[in-house]
Amino acid sequence: MPDPAGSPLAARDGGLVWHPYAPLDGPLPYAVEGAAGVRLTLTAPDGERLEAVDAMASWWCAVHGYRNPVLDAAAHEQLDRFSHVMFGGLTHEPAVRLAERLTAIAPGPMAHVFFADSGSVSVEVALKLCLQYQAARGRPRRQRFLTVRGGYHGDTFAAMSVCDPVDGMHSAFPGALARQVFAPRPPAARLVATPIGENRWECDELALQAWEAEVRSLADAHTDELAAVVVEPVLQGAGGMHVYHPRCLQVLREVADDHGLLLVVDEIATGFGRTGRLFASEWAEVSPDVVCVGKALTGGYLSLAAVLATRRVGEAITRSEFRALLHGPTFMANPLACAVANASVELVESSWKDDVGRVARVLTEHLSPAARLRSVADVRTLGAVGVVQLTSPVDVARVTAAALRRGVWVRPFRDLVYTMPPYACSDDDVRLVAQGIVGAVAEVHG
Repeated sequence: MPDPAGSPLAARDGGLVWHPYAPLDGPLPYAVEGAAGVRLTLTAPDGERLEAVDAMASWWCAVHGYRNPVLDAAAHEQLDRFSHVMFGGLTHEPAVRLAERLTAIAPGPMAHVFFADSGSVSVEVALKLCLQYQAARGRPRRQRFLTVRGGYHGDTFAAMSVCDPVDGMHSAFPGALARQVFAPRPPAARLVATPIGENRWECDELALQAWEAEVRSLADAHTDELAAVVVEPVLQGAGGMHVYHPRCLQVLREVADDHGLLLVVDEIATGFGRTGRLFASEWAEVSPDVVCVGKALTGGYLSLAAVLATRRVGEAITRSEFRALLHGPTFMANPLACAVANASVELVESSWKDDVGRVARVLTEHLSPAARLRSVADVRTLGAVGVVQLTSPVDVARVTAAALRRGVWVRPFRDLVYTMPPYACSDDDVRLVAQGIVGAVAEVHG
């Protein structure tokens, strides 16, 4: 076997390592040589050295940036104690403190926490929890979930089943996935600032009424087989960065109550301030029964997610045949991850309102020129999320390279060039990101 040590890292990677939704013989990746603050130091496949603001916050999780001194200190302190112990029959302070913190800030009266390895696994656990809940209530035939088109909840099998079955990324597995009940995608909405400084949601009222009628009709038709409603609140992420009216979430809460269902909100991408509320459910003033959180939970340092549930749900499980939630990952409540998560959540609580509001203002101002480009169908922002939607699919490789020449790392998909930057970005950083996106789209797509 030849010694690869002298070869460029990207060349060593090519054909050896699978990357997300990429073929083994696809374009070579950029190699990360370092990361600090909100910037990545990269080496391109051709050997060029680049520095760029990470406009993706490492897929939306590195909200505090890289080498954050507070998170670094939390990790070092826990490493000096112990990095991992099993959670079966044992407990530890970082997990208990994190559970206390999460239930205190959650959207609604959450009373119980289950720690999982990743966002996708937390959705698996949440769905399993709903089935156990219905069985405990004497309704074991309730085995399906009501959700909406355009959603994305992860890549494991149960999570895939509640993702969009046609336009999603999992159409290769139709025979292997449970058949769920899909309502139409909620109609698009926009949050608009009024002249007096307030925010107002705008949406086609007739479309909203028609959507509500169809959701209620679907629930009526399937009431005896449904266990829960599962949805990303207000913002659908990987399904298309689609923003919808909070009234839709209120409708889903009412439908759940009318039919004895649990309402599960997937706040993995939207939690911890990203949309302009600490949790996106708060836009609708809705209290869910089950909440999934992840991504920004550890500030991107380690993989960790959590499922939060109300006391009513916990009591039903405890009175059930098995008395336990039937799941138990090896790395459940990893102490190192929990310690960093405590530090991350504390940082979010202390500064997210000012930071997200500032990022939102700069993104709104400096992405708006993209609307004048002939290739652009829509420009929208919600909190620290900025989206430029094209009239045709993005030339990902060329737009990525064009943005990097402008000092910005982006990862477009479908017809979207978007950003969910770290909250730690300065105004100049956010301006660079927005202008880099507009410039890259103009260069490549016109």
